[in-house]
Amino acid sequence: MKLKCLLLIGLVLCGCKPKTTQTPSKTEYMAVFIDGKKVGYAIHSRIVEGDKVKTTEKANMTINRLNVPVTMKTEETSIETLDGKPLGFESVQDMSFMQTFISGVVEPNGTVIAKTRTGQFESTKTFAWPDGALMAEGLRLVGLEQELVEGNEYSARLFSPSLMMAIDVTAKVGEKKEVDLLGRVVKLTEVTTTMTSPMTGELTSLGYVDDELNALKAVTPMMGMNIEMVTCSKEFALSKNDTAELMETAILESPKKLDKTDSAKSIQYTLRLKDTAGELTIPETDNQKVEKQANGTILVTVTPVALKPEKFPYKGKDEVALENLKSNRFVQSDSEKIKSLAKEAVGRTKDAAEAVKKIEAFVAKYIDNRNFSVGYATALEVAESKKGDCSEFSVLTAALCRAVGIPARIAVGVAYVEQFGKYQGVFGGHAWTEVYVDGKWIGLDASFASHGLDGYGSGHITLSTGNGTPEGFMQMVFSIGQFEIVNVKVEK
Repeated sequence: MKLKCLLLIGLVLCGCKPKTTQTPSKTEYMAVFIDGKKVGYAIHSRIVEGDKVKTTEKANMTINRLNVPVTMKTEETSIETLDGKPLGFESVQDMSFMQTFISGVVEPNGTVIAKTRTGQFESTKTFAWPDGALMAEGLRLVGLEQELVEGNEYSARLFSPSLMMAIDVTAKVGEKKEVDLLGRVVKLTEVTTTMTSPMTGELTSLGYVDDELNALKAVTPMMGMNIEMVTCSKEFALSKNDTAELMETAILESPKKLDKTDSAKSIQYTLRLKDTAGELTIPETDNQKVEKQANGTILVTVTPVALKPEKFPYKGKDEVALENLKSNRFVQSDSEKIKSLAKEAVGRTKDAAEAVKKIEAFVAKYIDNRNFSVGYATALEVAESKKGDCSEFSVLTAALCRAVGIPARIAVGVAYVEQFGKYQGVFGGHAWTEVYVDGKWIGLDASFASHGLDGYGSGHITLSTGNGTPEGFMQMVFSIGQFEIVNVKVEK
């Protein structure tokens, strides 16, 4: 999602828009870099067919996870009238070994009928078109009305087919700067673009446009690195990629070696921003408390909540809990395969506390091929393949819990591990599950349990929670690299 948003904003909101509204069809290419290494490409095409405009954004990127290559492919198409009214959309996501297809039609009355297909799983969702939301052509037309004058700022709402929701976008025109375009240095105007949504939080990128309003470069910080997208020839964009190791950037040093963090009563962490001018938002949950200190550091105290007996399925009215009972395209809790596995896991128990621990233990054994080659699989994919890493453990655990009527969500952040690849005693990017039992969100970690640990514990620092879609990981991705852990206090 992030690469598609960067491409769309870089080419549409920041620039790449001629002085007239009637512009011919065109296709443009960009090379994608991570810290100077070419890892993929992006393609933007705008095709006018009669009274319709089809805008397609493609992105293809390959990274290494502990020396295992993972390729992520996305394609998103918006269909609009010539004056920017939404008619429909399509999306294809391939981040593991099975594709997810989304197609939608926007009815004249504003009702959206969207269909999702992942493998053999299909679903239909009906919802109202988000108020004021635009797609690519509508956003391009809004951009035509703006002036490239330093200090000018404007906002819009961008509908994302892959998220099936609107993202708030703000663009602010900055000063002219000398910018390196693959060895060619030119003066371009800097445009700061900020995207905000409940799933991804706030993401900021820098775009660089020429005097004709063509976007030539976009830069976004991620996990202490920079993702760069630079306009180039088709031949260079599609040329061979370099190798970029992503997992190493998800490592945080620990001030000291920790012992049995999964069984510690509480651990207090002191976090310090690497950029004192920046801002880091750490969520408070039932398991962790957050305090901002006068010296700019942040104290995060993790005290896992104990499970208490409660009958299930959930019959309460908590809105967040109810939302996390629903099936979605990545946590397909209403599929027959998932329901069957959930029934097998919980057996005859009627107690939610016992049921979730049984599910955690079941998933820990069920996924028998721990594999970093999976980019991000759905619960149903994991149920079929039995392979993956922490994100696959977490989505399958959540799906089984929801299938028996226990609210479950995905938490992402960092967790202390004694061994992570070549590293010892460090914090690594991680995902786990939280379940709502007796009015509290309780941590489960089937991935840790699969290694003989107690599962979730005080060694986990939550950076965000979400409903299971990969966009929920963006807050973690963009938070890592912004801070360091400078002190740790353990209470046994």
